[in-house]
Amino acid sequence: MTHPTELGAFLRARRMELSPAEIGLPAGGRRRVKGLRREEVALLASISTDFYTRIEQGRRQASASVLDGIARVLRLSDDERSYLYELSGKEAAAPSGRAAQKVQPQLRRLLDDLATTPAVVLGRRTDVLAWNAMAAALFTDFAQLPEEKRNFVRLVFLDPAFHRLYPEWEHVARACVAQLRMEAARDPADPRLAALVGELSVRDDDFRRWWGGHHVEVRDVGRKVIDHPISGRLVLDWSALACTTDPDQQLITLTAEPGTPSHDGLRLLASWQAGEPSRVGGTGQT
Repeated sequence: MTHPTELGAFLRARRMELSPAEIGLPAGGRRRVKGLRREEVALLASISTDFYTRIEQGRRQASASVLDGIARVLRLSDDERSYLYELSGKEAAAPSGRAAQKVQPQLRRLLDDLATTPAVVLGRRTDVLAWNAMAAALFTDFAQLPEEKRNFVRLVFLDPAFHRLYPEWEHVARACVAQLRMEAARDPADPRLAALVGELSVRDDDFRRWWGGHHVEVRDVGRKVIDHPISGRLVLDWSALACTTDPDQQLITLTAEPGTPSHDGLRLLASWQAGEPSRVGGTGQT
């Protein structure tokens, strides 16, 4: 049995308790009422504003997957989530989710041995699981970022310093969206992936437009052009090596052809980071 009036009151109350900043959204200027707007909840839950409005007004029933998305956006506790299902007349499923990834030891050793080659280990959703000193010197000091923000796609779209690294930023960013689309196809119920897509959709117009294009792409090799403040323009070839014990982890290495200015630039970067380790953070992992 559904309870549409109580359901609407419950959703409105939970929505009013959250501020945009709490879920990583810009404040968006002056607001007439406190809390999240309906359209913000809808966007983060990957449904239309009209659909969410009808749910909150008791004029539309939601599926279990939609309820899960709303519960995630509103940061409901397990008890609140069960209550949401009860008001909707549905049986609550067990909360989904997989254990947090940890870098595989063999990949960790490879990272440590690559003294002059930037390398990172990427997990599901392009989460940065580990990196070496050269990767920190090339991209950013990942150790200074909160664990939940160590995500490559997130950095490409939301970190201004990352944006400045790429003279061909749009090409890189579109490839990131296509890769993330493939991740969504592999695990459509991943709540962390849904949260990442929701945040990027709200905070970046380009991401929202390109995500709606539904393009997918998986590549194991490629080329990146990077404008680095220390070593100048670098044209680097990247390769992705899969981990046989955990296919969801990849070692990404970036190299330059010997005898080229980019090869010399990497050597310069290696000397710089070795002489100033405090500025690059060394190796690390989540």
